[in-house]
Amino acid sequence: MGDKPPPEQVYEALERLPPHVVGEIIEGELHVSPRPRMMHGRAAIRLGQQLAPFDLELGGEGPGGWVILPEPELHLGGNVLVPDLAGWRRERMPEIPDVVGVELAPDWLCEVLSPSTEAVDRSRKMTLYAREGVNHLWLVDPRIQLLEIYRRERERWHRLGAHTGSATVHAEPFEAGKLKLGSLWER
Repeated sequence: MGDKPPPEQVYEALERLPPHVVGEIIEGELHVSPRPRMMHGRAAIRLGQQLAPFDLELGGEGPGGWVILPEPELHLGGNVLVPDLAGWRRERMPEIPDVVGVELAPDWLCEVLSPSTEAVDRSRKMTLYAREGVNHLWLVDPRIQLLEIYRRERERWHRLGAHTGSATVHAEPFEAGKLKLGSLWER
């Protein structure tokens, strides 16, 4: 059994990856996944569009109060993670930092599940997100048209609900808005 390479060596390997893959460092190990399928990307972009009113500056039309970013590189506790969407409450991130890796844990994030990433997303990444202080997590599965909503309680996830098909839902922490699930699955 060999020793793990030093963290800086693992990060250098991450930086050398080709653009057609997604790299993450989970507990010192480099994980490489293929780029997402079309329906995965579609679900993520449609979800981001529906959450856009929460990312408005004061005085805009919508509830505002959030900074929402697609595929941010999160540097959390020695891990480098790339969720599909992440959001910070504006009071915690009043200005978006001009950095590659954000060290401030998001208040909310969303992972769109793929066959190649689901096991890691549901196990190791969920555990890390809870440990690093992410308060809300959504899992979206376009294959079975499912949205799962979780809230962190201490360092554990409490499942608040699951919604399928074309339901319209009010999902924590964005319950002030309507989320039309059917648009996430449209082809």
